[in-house]
Amino acid sequence: MTNNEIKNKKDRTAEKKIVNKTIKEDNQAKVFLKSIRISPIKLNLVVSPIRGAKVEKAISYLSFSSKRIAIQVKKALQSAIANAENNHQLDVDKLYVSEASVGRDIVMKRIRPRARGRGARIIKPFSNLTIKLKERKKDLEINKNKKNKVQTNFKEKELEKGKVKNGTKG
Repeated sequence: MTNNEIKNKKDRTAEKKIVNKTIKEDNQAKVFLKSIRISPIKLNLVVSPIRGAKVEKAISYLSFSSKRIAIQVKKALQSAIANAENNHQLDVDKLYVSEASVGRDIVMKRIRPRARGRGARIIKPFSNLTIKLKERKKDLEINKNKKNKVQTNFKEKELEKGKVKNGTKG
């Protein structure tokens, strides 16, 4: 292969990596990252804490995360925020991560030479990431407050009955 063919091949793979898609249903924005060089299990460790979280909290979590992949996830989240703001005219302050899913992609297989002419297989997995953002409505926040009030009332009643002592059953 000549140098020009190698450069063209690198350009094509770089173009494939990030695919931004926006959809318009229920006031939500979506971003899709394709072929991220990390295993889905490791990527899920970074993505799972931001599911259902406000966008501001998710960005701050990803900013201070020590994982290498957090940088790419943060860029994808910022892209989804920009899509929501510019394409769907959603309020950035009310956005939250409604869905963050991780999927498998291709797996590169390599061989490492071992003793006595044998070979050990090295597996290099790739992942896909989908992040969907929605605008939170005030009705949901009111319902959560009602649930919290019900739970605190239940604890107070248990304390009155004497079943709960010092915050533990006993």
